[in-house]
Amino acid sequence: MHRFANPNRFLKIADRAMPWAVGLMVLAFGSGLYLALFDSPPDYQQGETVRIMYIHVPAAWMAIFTYTTMAVASAATLIWKHPLAVLSAKAAAPIGAGFTIICLVTGSLWGKPMWGTWWVWDARLTSVLVLLFLYLGYMALVDAFDNPERGQKAASLLAIVGAVNVPIIKYSVDWWNTLHQPASVVRLDGPAIHPDMLWPLLIMVFAFKMFLIVTLIIRVKTELAATRLRNVQMSLRDI
Repeated sequence: MHRFANPNRFLKIADRAMPWAVGLMVLAFGSGLYLALFDSPPDYQQGETVRIMYIHVPAAWMAIFTYTTMAVASAATLIWKHPLAVLSAKAAAPIGAGFTIICLVTGSLWGKPMWGTWWVWDARLTSVLVLLFLYLGYMALVDAFDNPERGQKAASLLAIVGAVNVPIIKYSVDWWNTLHQPASVVRLDGPAIHPDMLWPLLIMVFAFKMFLIVTLIIRVKTELAATRLRNVQMSLRDI
């Protein structure tokens, strides 16, 4: 990982990967949305409402994945002082918060016709709400100090400690009696979803993953440019 610590090397790799990532993202979103909206069948119980799944589930998975990535990057920041790790975590936080908001909003839209209410203090819903607060806390903390290193260290510690919420989100439907349905895709005995619904869902998950990569590259490049600008300003101030 240390060979990617050089910003110039990262930028070179990112510039090469960007066109492919954008192309795959557009292709996946186009095909995934078409299959989800026009080709996949309605559910025998939920009817057309089940189509919310094709946005809700990928957003939920990416919210968890993005936070896990942040926690790993934060650990690399504290342990190895990886110069790009903290920028990656900082760049990922708003993206992950966006995924979490989409997950919560679409979950409420899905829950209203299924459960008869927009919100319940269900274990899964509550732990996802805590995830949103962790994202917001990280974003507030990383820029809360005049000394950037103090803010980065404090935010990294929060991200690592908050990672305990990730398995709680994942296994909450197994550990507690909740309204939220149990896992139906990642199961030891195989997916419980019909292939006509599973494939559009997996394509949408891939599309969201490509969106994460594209936006993360853009934001890391922006953070690098901002860091260089601050360094130049500090150098001029010392003259």
